[in-house]
Amino acid sequence: MTTSVRGDQLARLLGRWHSLPGRHRSPDYAALGAAVRGLLADGRLALGVRLPAERELAEALGVSRTTVSAAYRALRESGHLNSRRGAGSWTTLPNGHRVATSGLWTPDDDLDMIDLGCAASAAPVELVPAARAAADELPRYLGSAGYHPAGLTELRAAVAEAYTTRGVPTSAEQILITSGTQQALDLVLRLTVPVGAPVLVETPTYPNALAALAARRARISTHGLDTATGWDAELLLGALRQTRPRLAYVITEFQNPTGHLMPAELRERMVATAHATGTELVVDESFVDLSLDNPEMPPPVAVFDRHSRVLSIGGMSKAYWGGLRIGWVRASAPLVQRLAAIRVGVDMASPVLEQLVAVQLLQAASSIVSARRAQLQFRRDALVTALREQLPEWRFFIPGGGVTLWAELDGPISSALSRAAEDVGVRLAPGPRFGLDGTLERFLRLPFTLPADDLVEAVRRIASVRHDLDRAPRPAWRTPAVIA
Repeated sequence: MTTSVRGDQLARLLGRWHSLPGRHRSPDYAALGAAVRGLLADGRLALGVRLPAERELAEALGVSRTTVSAAYRALRESGHLNSRRGAGSWTTLPNGHRVATSGLWTPDDDLDMIDLGCAASAAPVELVPAARAAADELPRYLGSAGYHPAGLTELRAAVAEAYTTRGVPTSAEQILITSGTQQALDLVLRLTVPVGAPVLVETPTYPNALAALAARRARISTHGLDTATGWDAELLLGALRQTRPRLAYVITEFQNPTGHLMPAELRERMVATAHATGTELVVDESFVDLSLDNPEMPPPVAVFDRHSRVLSIGGMSKAYWGGLRIGWVRASAPLVQRLAAIRVGVDMASPVLEQLVAVQLLQAASSIVSARRAQLQFRRDALVTALREQLPEWRFFIPGGGVTLWAELDGPISSALSRAAEDVGVRLAPGPRFGLDGTLERFLRLPFTLPADDLVEAVRRIASVRHDLDRAPRPAWRTPAVIA
């Protein structure tokens, strides 16, 4: 079935395309085409989507049909649009590009970019020894078929022990091992969210969670986080009571992208409200191990759960390595069995060898995570210093943990700045990627997972194009890649 977008929907996504910095130097059709390419590049408009007819889009935007026709022609020439007479026009992948690991696409020749679109670290030095030790353990499993839909017992036990240590008594039967945190979320959505069901999320939030919800065709509503203070308790609880969603997705530890940490009192009230409204709470704990300033960590949300309303998801990507595709769900044992049954129809099971590597890493968690925290703290501080020196007009909250900083810019220029930064070798994740309908143009997510020298150089380049953005002609189009 072909996915299509109406004229009013595309107009809403395009937002203030006609008044972006540098716009006065471009004809209307060129500015419109560039704005559509921007939506494609950062994932707000998917590949294979049928765009509205020229007349419909012209009416929605309040421009002439000639302008839209010329913009569509330019998109066809650049390889971003494929049209058939009488059938319509679809977004396509330009030649010379590849699909990146996030599902977005990127030029083949951009490997030297300073990539601030991906919030993940390189592997720890302990990974190779862990892989060798795991290979030594592998023969114990070679006599079986190798399918373990719920995960290896020893890995489930190790994850359960970590939860118990944090104050949530957990058995191995309450753990489902998945192929990364994203699959954990996908399986939970498959089980709990029928097509068209109401779902509540934070804004801003993790883009790939929005993509997973869109794939389920959920009816998404949002509650906003304050840049400086995080969650407004009454707004969050009021949104739960008013919308009575089937499911609410929250990132309570060092929220992605804002870095805020939800206080214990709100966690308890949120669980009680979710029970009253019949809402399943999916708590993404991807960053729970990455406390950088040793703040007093509140208890896990599951501590307050008395009615099996909380499903906790997490994984190895952020504290260890994104290339190790190991995630998990913590839930009631019966729910874990139902998730495992659904999982069989998706990919059968996670690789045995990767699970054994995860066991080895978790046994050395104390030293690995401690080193990762020190590394991230140093890099965060370097990023903060560079921003204060190069872009003092930007405002931001300094997170006490996690891997990202959410910057408020000096104007609604996030998408335009991201396009300009590509031209000087920096890939950015523009603010609208973290929300719905083209909002958050005043914001930019900046991860501090790269080496400090790269972060400082990236800020210098960003500052150079920011200061020239109002005067410089629009740069030639290049496409960004991974946001994770």
